[in-house]
Amino acid sequence: MVSRILLLSGVILALVAGVLWRLGHDAPLGPVVICACTCLALSTQTTRRFRSFAFSLWVLTFVAAAMFYPLAFRAWGSFELHVLMIPLIQLIMFGMGTTLSPRDFTRVFAMPRAVLVGMALQFTVMPLAGAGIAIAFGFEPAVAAGVVLIGSCPGGVASNVMTYLAKANVALSVTMTACSTLVSPVMTPLMMRLLAGQYIEIVFVDMMVAIIKIIIVPIAAGLVANKILQVLRLRGPWVDRALSIMAMAAICFIIAIITSLSRDELLSVGLALIGAAILHNSVGYVLGYWGAWLVGLDETTRRTVAIEVGLQNGGMASGLAVKVLNSSDAALAPAIFGPWMNISGSILASWWRRKPVSPT
Repeated sequence: MVSRILLLSGVILALVAGVLWRLGHDAPLGPVVICACTCLALSTQTTRRFRSFAFSLWVLTFVAAAMFYPLAFRAWGSFELHVLMIPLIQLIMFGMGTTLSPRDFTRVFAMPRAVLVGMALQFTVMPLAGAGIAIAFGFEPAVAAGVVLIGSCPGGVASNVMTYLAKANVALSVTMTACSTLVSPVMTPLMMRLLAGQYIEIVFVDMMVAIIKIIIVPIAAGLVANKILQVLRLRGPWVDRALSIMAMAAICFIIAIITSLSRDELLSVGLALIGAAILHNSVGYVLGYWGAWLVGLDETTRRTVAIEVGLQNGGMASGLAVKVLNSSDAALAPAIFGPWMNISGSILASWWRRKPVSPT
């Protein structure tokens, strides 16, 4: 009942926002849009069937707030909020580390072909697709570099969640994420140097060191923390729930900061970036699936590889754009691509869940 009331409220407020926009009443438009997004996010969060879409709607809520009130996400008094981005990303990566164990890295020896195929597709298909899309859409140099950057990043923890929802091979997905992240200090700068060097200066060593600091070290710390919690017998479902909420809140805040810093640029290229995100993500799913098919992998593995290739670590891309490329415009693509990947991943996972693999 509560979810239905929230859904109805969200729809009504969205309609009101549309009327206000058509009439040119800008003053009340911001609060109405933000309230509409909030109601829709709460509605999906309280509905088990659509809960996987809640995160994307919360992101939309924060983006709307940052678009209407950008100054609120740029500074609080004399404190510049952008300095929080890297610590927040490190916090997210720490949470990812607590979900891993050494076995997730060594499992590659039990399923080497699937892992290697997935990683090869991850670091060829997606960077090349990003470079092609950047050229086709004619983005400004910094924005184009951001499109290549999100394609050059490894998979994120979202791919593991979507694989679970799709009833595919979760163990393989976790191993692919772990291994692609482990090689990212070399592969991500390499692909950026080859494909985005014409847009923005890429210093290979600086990016490699930044990835180690922002991604690898926090994940390693999370691995240690996970082991300590297990030894002390404190590891339980509450840890995953708390870290999940913390990670989602951090990502929402990071995206709001990026949106506020590049609000004017986003107004001019926002729709184009959404189109680029849909195209890039679709290429990952399709070529990931058929690439796995070409080497003779089974259906469950093909689905797992498709999800892993199609979903990138948006938090990592955002951090590198700000920390290494020193460009909030380069962070626009990760900010747009991330929410879309969650939406499309949820839809694909739900569809595959309803089409279970026939036993052979």
